[in-house]
Amino acid sequence: MNFNKVIQVFKIKDLRKKILFVLAMFILFRLMSNIPVPGVDAQNLQGFFERYQMFGLLNIFTGGMLSKLSIAMLGIGPYITAIIILQLLTMIFPALEKIYKEEGASGRQRFNQYGRILTVPLAIMQGYAMLNLLQRTGPGGGEAAIGALSPIMMISALITVTAGTMFLVWLGEMITERGIGNGVSLLIFAGIVAGIPQNIYQFAFNWDPAQLPSYLLFFGAAFLIIIGVVLVTEARRNIPVFYAKRVRGNKIYGGASTYLPLNVNPAGVIPIIFALSILLFPQMIGSFLSNAGGVVGSVAKAVANFQNHQIAWGATYFILVFAFTYFYTMVTFDPKAISNNLKKMGGFVPGIRPGQSTASFLNYILNRVLFIGAVFLSVIAIMPYLIKGATGVATFSFLVGGTSLLIVVAVVLDTVKQINAQLQMREYETL
Repeated sequence: MNFNKVIQVFKIKDLRKKILFVLAMFILFRLMSNIPVPGVDAQNLQGFFERYQMFGLLNIFTGGMLSKLSIAMLGIGPYITAIIILQLLTMIFPALEKIYKEEGASGRQRFNQYGRILTVPLAIMQGYAMLNLLQRTGPGGGEAAIGALSPIMMISALITVTAGTMFLVWLGEMITERGIGNGVSLLIFAGIVAGIPQNIYQFAFNWDPAQLPSYLLFFGAAFLIIIGVVLVTEARRNIPVFYAKRVRGNKIYGGASTYLPLNVNPAGVIPIIFALSILLFPQMIGSFLSNAGGVVGSVAKAVANFQNHQIAWGATYFILVFAFTYFYTMVTFDPKAISNNLKKMGGFVPGIRPGQSTASFLNYILNRVLFIGAVFLSVIAIMPYLIKGATGVATFSFLVGGTSLLIVVAVVLDTVKQINAQLQMREYETL
């Protein structure tokens, strides 16, 4: 989007109101991130998150709200988890799959409503688990993050953080309805970029002229990686589709040609989230059982210190992201259903028979394209650790890979596309 289009956006009253509405919701979102949960002493939180990297990683995706124990400390995480769980359940329950895939907009609306309902118990469970963990003594007898909470204070805190999560879900839906772009994605984006000023401050504070070559190498790698992420995020394999001519009365329908796009990375950032959950959850449990004696304590310490073994941890992370990319894509993309829909609409792939042959062809193409996407996603996931090992620079690690970079790139590209679509629609209206 060039500068002239930016000026044009703010000249159009309706589009300007939508953008200003989104910015106002961002301000409200950031205000919530600085309101602490009542009854919580957050004095030791900063040191706690600096000591334990696994909690620091979780803190990134809430825009720093977890480290402040704000009323929205869980972010939209419970809602995203609920939607993912429901998507996985579509494999087990045909009725739920029918609602999600076959009932159109009304079905998606019902599906999202089920997600909101499931978000409440998930937020309560996640809030209780997080507050309970923060009250306990850290590994090696370290100081707990917060003081002990009475039952009344715990109930009050759980009600507050659950209400905060549901309020953020409502904010996301309001942005989607009255603003521009996907509201939930934009809130996650806002939470990630909110940490940029702090990163800049840390970079300036820790500036060392002797490390200038490392800094140049780091930012050069970051620039190339961002370009690669944009290209792969936009990359797709177009499968040509033709529609047979049909005569109805005195009119002829069909006869057009189009294409079916298959994204190189159809799973987005979901595989990275799955892989991080599987890697971090045992480490969190191990961290708080490491003070136990005997075999349990030894095993817990080994699990808690697994991330210190960089090669083993990185290899496991790479394999999990690769595997979950295939798993999640197979759950959400059904070649058989697509081939049936094409057959019903009179569409066909040139040289391929409609029906099962088309489904097999789509599955074959998908597996070839998906291999590239899975390798790309796995490399991007471990890239911060590779760059840190090569340059020794940890600041701005979100620039060189991981979930944060993918989310930022995907949200920016999607929002720019929607703004361009709004501008083009108004150009057609003037004609």
